[in-house]
Amino acid sequence: ASPFVLRARRSMDKSGMPWHLRYLGQPEIGDKNRHALVRNCVDIATSDNLTDFLVEMGFRMDHEFVAKGHVFRKGIMKIVVYKIFRILMPGNTESIEPLSLSYLVELNVVAPAGQDVVSDDMRNFAEQLKPLVHLEKIDPKRLM
Repeated sequence: ASPFVLRARRSMDKSGMPWHLRYLGQPEIGDKNRHALVRNCVDIATSDNLTDFLVEMGFRMDHEFVAKGHVFRKGIMKIVVYKIFRILMPGNTESIEPLSLSYLVELNVVAPAGQDVVSDDMRNFAEQLKPLVHLEKIDPKRLM
């Protein structure tokens, strides 16, 4: 019984932008030759009082960080290049420090179930970045 994990995020650049609540399901155990991690995903735009609502529902915050970078699109692929910053005082996004000098490159696709061809497209795109970036499939169980 793994914990039920939700991710809440919002843009810091523009005030009044909606919060986004995301549920990520457990990774599918399947073909080891698959080039990408596959899991269910539900993404919902919400109102400004999302954090209060989640606390009332019994959820608790596990961690908080700021990501600064750029979003690119190539077809249905979304490529995000960003640095992660640690928040020094909880809730104060002005007081931050970088976790690393490196950038994180994230490549993801939202596709219907059974679309294994999409993972081949992701691998082909990653091959084009190979001299500069090493993209790898991360096992979330290894991080815990």
